Amino acid sequence: MSNRKRRRERPVSTGSIAFRIGLSSGLNLLLVFLVIDIVLLCVFLIPVLKDSPGAVEVTFDSYDAFRQFIREWRVDILLRVEGFMVLLWVLFETLKVRARLRPLKDLADAALKMENAIDMLSPADEDEKLDTGYAELAGLETAINKLMTRMRDSYRQQARFVSDASHELRTPISVIRGYADMLDRWGKTDEKILEESIEAIKDESESMQHLVEQLLFLARGDSGRTPLNISDFDMSAMMKEVYEESVMIDKVHEYIFEDGGEIPAHGDISLIKQAARILIENASKYTPEGGEIKLRSLVSDGHPAFSVQDSGIGISESDIPYIFDRFYRADDSRSKQTGGSGLGLAIAKWIVERHGGRFEVISRKDIGTRITVILP
Repeated sequence: MSNRKRRRERPVSTGSIAFRIGLSSGLNLLLVFLVIDIVLLCVFLIPVLKDSPGAVEVTFDSYDAFRQFIREWRVDILLRVEGFMVLLWVLFETLKVRARLRPLKDLADAALKMENAIDMLSPADEDEKLDTGYAELAGLETAINKLMTRMRDSYRQQARFVSDASHELRTPISVIRGYADMLDRWGKTDEKILEESIEAIKDESESMQHLVEQLLFLARGDSGRTPLNISDFDMSAMMKEVYEESVMIDKVHEYIFEDGGEIPAHGDISLIKQAARILIENASKYTPEGGEIKLRSLVSDGHPAFSVQDSGIGISESDIPYIFDRFYRADDSRSKQTGGSGLGLAIAKWIVERHGGRFEVISRKDIGTRITVILP
């Protein structure tokens, strides 16, 4: 449990609020009665003409005469009745307002308890769940617990991303520094060491530059700074261009292109082409020399799509849900042989999801993998 102190808040009291509202209403009623009394006094007790028929003599020679006047007209009883009615009205209004405010009080108490319970949660404790004890808040508790789980997952992914990025950058920097030390010690006189060091530094610099570019692409994408240039294009024509590029660049694999005919598509063709290149590059890394890589353009359930199928080492079923995670490698030993940063498929995932598309992955160990991209 967290050591944070629970916030000491006074519970919300609706009784005083209801009483103030009832008292205000009672005072208003009392004011009405006073106005009525004054009107009655003017109309019935103090006639303008004293000698008019039925006039009341209002000149009091003594205090006893005034008391006799009060008793005759029952003014005291009238005032008592009015006062009693005002008291009843204050009580009635107080109870009525309090009853109406009760749901609000219950909601405020529940919200306060929820707030205190949230304050007691520890973001680092994976097993800690929000539980206020209110059955009415069960749905809200479930939603908050799910949100906390997603936040913790996001925090873990971010921490892993930073750690993996640091590790990936540390490796080429260490290699470059090592060869720089060799050059400083023996490279000035040994041409073999000089050539070897220069070549290694160039390779590692290119790898580091590629990694930084991938990181920057994902960072810009996460922050919404990578706009999409949407246009209409032909999916088959785009895949044919990618196929011809692959045949020209990669001479150690056999590429096959299955043309699905004219397939209208809508999106950023440069980014979608980049996603296709990433899938092809990934397929070539895990396909032995002489192996076959098949590219297809097709229509899947009425949507434009393309697929990249290799004849490589395949992916285990347990690894498939994670292959698009950043820096994820299904097999570290084979990944060291094939190279790469582990960010390519993450970039392809960002591109496809940014277009509202999805992936379909079918793979069998030692047989091959087929990844299909379906666009909306």
